[in-house]
Amino acid sequence: MKVPPRTRRALTRVARDTSFLALGIPLHLLMGSLLFLTSGLLWEIVNGGDVEAPVVLGCVVVLAVLAVPALTVAQIWRFRRLLGIDIPRPGRRRPLRQAGYHSFTGLLLGALEALLIALLAAGLAAATVYVWIWAVPFEWRIEHRGYSTQAFYVTLAGLAALAVVPALSEALVRTETHLGPRLLGPDASEDLARRVADLTESRAGAVDAASAERRRIERDLHDGAQQRLVSLALNLGIAKATLKDLPPEARAVIEAAHREAKDAIEELGNLVRGLHPAVLDELGLDAALSGLAARSPLPVRLRVDLPPREPSAAGTGLRPAASAVEAVAYFVVSEALTNVAKHAREATRADVTVTRLGGILRVVVADDGVGGADPTGGSGLRGLAQRVRSVDGTFRMSSPVGGPTMMNVELPCPT
Repeated sequence: MKVPPRTRRALTRVARDTSFLALGIPLHLLMGSLLFLTSGLLWEIVNGGDVEAPVVLGCVVVLAVLAVPALTVAQIWRFRRLLGIDIPRPGRRRPLRQAGYHSFTGLLLGALEALLIALLAAGLAAATVYVWIWAVPFEWRIEHRGYSTQAFYVTLAGLAALAVVPALSEALVRTETHLGPRLLGPDASEDLARRVADLTESRAGAVDAASAERRRIERDLHDGAQQRLVSLALNLGIAKATLKDLPPEARAVIEAAHREAKDAIEELGNLVRGLHPAVLDELGLDAALSGLAARSPLPVRLRVDLPPREPSAAGTGLRPAASAVEAVAYFVVSEALTNVAKHAREATRADVTVTRLGGILRVVVADDGVGGADPTGGSGLRGLAQRVRSVDGTFRMSSPVGGPTMMNVELPCPT
């Protein structure tokens, strides 16, 4: 029997969340166990009950100090491997916040994870009670003749528990994804240094990419379309100069074709010099994106909420986005829709949302495919991220196994 794609994605998402939470139990409860052992040893030292307690306490404290960076690395790997969330490593800084996360926040999260996994195990056991109850000795079933009715209620309780586990696991995973990057990531100074380094690299990458793109376009046009048009114009010019005995109507056709060929060469040169969608300058980003959505092979739900190009008429006080920012937004949507059409397996539609929030132009492109896209696996997404960073924007992509895939781009705009 073939499982429907939506059901398969839901099961994949539940399995992903459950694996994430189950792996978090030992990572979260390890530091709590060390703290519990430390408190017990301190109690022994205060009461003078064990002369070896100070030595053991010193070993436990050293183990706890060494466990903090190791647990941080393990948690970062867990977020990246199972949820596709990349948390920058904080290095040797912020040890107190990391220790607080593993000791107190992690202890609470570990207890919740253990309870949820226990609820899942109990639900599975209760829902399958009619299967495993036959392993009970026959004498017990004879003595408890009403076990079938009791097993029916136990099965209902197990099914109810299994029904609430996906929602609870999703809520707990969402809570961890909110707390983890904040407490395990770098502090403001590290983030600023990393941002400067990223900007420096992205500027250089954007310049190199633009230069390489111009060289490629120049080479392709010179060796391909331009050579064909030049050859056509030369042949038509030779025909017009040598074929003197043609009827006037035929000569008029040759002269018109010769003019058209020269005009095409001129337009091709203008295209090389421009390399910018004309509709952006003429009608704005909304119309340009509407054209992209209309040409997409998949249905696209487009929502654009931007101030008009004449802010004085709108009274919003917001200036329109710069042409470079609009061009980046246009190419982000164009590349994203192309990737959805080519690579998003089982995708049936795409959602494009472009909004202006103060000084930020936000572009969100999402699809309902099975996910699993790797932003570092191909040159297309890396080039797109470089294009976004070239205007000091931010590029984030989330594509966990089971979907959905979401690309979130924020571009700075003047206010």
